[in-house]
Amino acid sequence: MLLPVLFALCAASSNAVATVLQRKAAMSVPRSDGLRAGLLLDLLRRPVWLVGILAVVLAGVCQALALATGPLTVVQPLFVLELPLTLLVAALLLRRGLPRVAWAAVACVVVGLGLGLAAASPTGNRTHVPWDRWLPALLVCLGAIVTLALVARSRSEGRARAACLGTATAICYALTAALMKAAMHILDDEGVAAFFAAWQTYAFAAVGAGALFLLQQAMQAGPLVASQPAITLGDALVSLTLGIALYEEQIRTGWYVLPQLLAVALIALGAVALARIPLTQSMVAPDESEDRARDPRP
Repeated sequence: MLLPVLFALCAASSNAVATVLQRKAAMSVPRSDGLRAGLLLDLLRRPVWLVGILAVVLAGVCQALALATGPLTVVQPLFVLELPLTLLVAALLLRRGLPRVAWAAVACVVVGLGLGLAAASPTGNRTHVPWDRWLPALLVCLGAIVTLALVARSRSEGRARAACLGTATAICYALTAALMKAAMHILDDEGVAAFFAAWQTYAFAAVGAGALFLLQQAMQAGPLVASQPAITLGDALVSLTLGIALYEEQIRTGWYVLPQLLAVALIALGAVALARIPLTQSMVAPDESEDRARDPRP
């Protein structure tokens, strides 16, 4: 189990770097209230965004290796660490220290994640998922993604839009991971030809591209602290559900539920605390200063 954990941690770190770099790039292009496809064309002209994409590619490779060797319910929850890692990378990039409350929040997330995984002790690693399991999972996930995107489009407030798009991105991430896991097992069991012939390969590529599109929209819609908690926490929860529903992975129940709930509370507490830490002007949405002027709440 050590190998998939190491690969997952490498993927989370690469994603954190990618998020900060892509955030900076997204804030340097014209802002739009709609879901603008031309946004990606604007970003392609930004070198910092391209470096961020390289980090995304590295993260994808590490994630694929982690999913090929470990359960979905172990690999994806580790991406909760993306939130504290993202803020740590942002502070390093901006050459600014984080306040004590930030370090305490990071500790809550790390301790909560460790406690949760230890208490749940996920097991199982099914290599084949039949269609009667895939179909309802695909319908529910895709329906939720479309609904959240439509709700985001109808909202004018930046934080609400970012949270909705961040949650939609999280569902895309979790579904991409579930499909990627299936494709990697096909590659391992049946070879390269079967991998490129499998529908799961093209499905995870398509859903992954959708996640990238929604991520850019989420980062431009509002501050990073509004979208990133939804992305990381949502990814973990949806992945846990898909791991159990699709791959028949199991977590411990009985009295183990109590430390699991405590772990969720610690992660939520840490995530909320991290989400309340203000970022500098270069890492916020263009209209955040105006939003703060209209809304004096912290």
